Amino acid sequence: MSSMSSIWKPVPTMPRRSFRNLIPRLAGSFHVIAPDYPGFGQSSMPDHASFAYTFENLTNVVEALVAQLGLGRFSLYVMDYGAPIGYRLALRRPDQVQALIVQNGNAYDEGLREFWDPIKKYWADPRPENRAALHSLVDAKSTRWQYENGVTDRTRLDPTTWMLDQVGLDRAGNREIQMDLFYDYRTNVPLYPQFQGFFRKYQPPTLIVWGKHDFTHGEEIASRIEGLRRML
Repeated sequence: MSSMSSIWKPVPTMPRRSFRNLIPRLAGSFHVIAPDYPGFGQSSMPDHASFAYTFENLTNVVEALVAQLGLGRFSLYVMDYGAPIGYRLALRRPDQVQALIVQNGNAYDEGLREFWDPIKKYWADPRPENRAALHSLVDAKSTRWQYENGVTDRTRLDPTTWMLDQVGLDRAGNREIQMDLFYDYRTNVPLYPQFQGFFRKYQPPTLIVWGKHDFTHGEEIASRIEGLRRML
């Protein structure tokens, strides 16, 4: 199973660490591939002036990795930022996708809840002040909130997770990378009908896992994912 995974904390800074307990359990039965995107985790972080931090370009990087590794059929584990990247890859290589694992991976307009309102304002009016208004979404308080919001028993959380996430976000130049991705997320929305068309036409077996108290993408979206042989 090829895992193209991504975690919103609020964006995926340490995806492999987030799956550190799951990957070894899967590795005995599957070929697990869990890349960090450029600008995240242990991958390189080119300056945003020299590298386009767009979802199309990140999909280009992942597709190049698929080609370099010579992957044939593969399953995609998609979550949050990784969802539109995975879905874009699926549109390019639909016959290679053998299954989906969807964890809070939105593909519907109504999945962009009120959390997205200031980001949508920036989409509509990309002035510097609207960009600057999003800086707080990558500060330490917000990063911790992403982990704790909706959790009934916070003693079960490992505080090193958001602390390590913040180390990645606090790297010089990384905030501007995150702002570029916030702005470019708008390009995923017009593709939602194509993503949905892929679900209906190819109907890969799909496991859907959704956080009950997801503030960014409502849990009701799980039941909207169309045309899939699914296990909720």
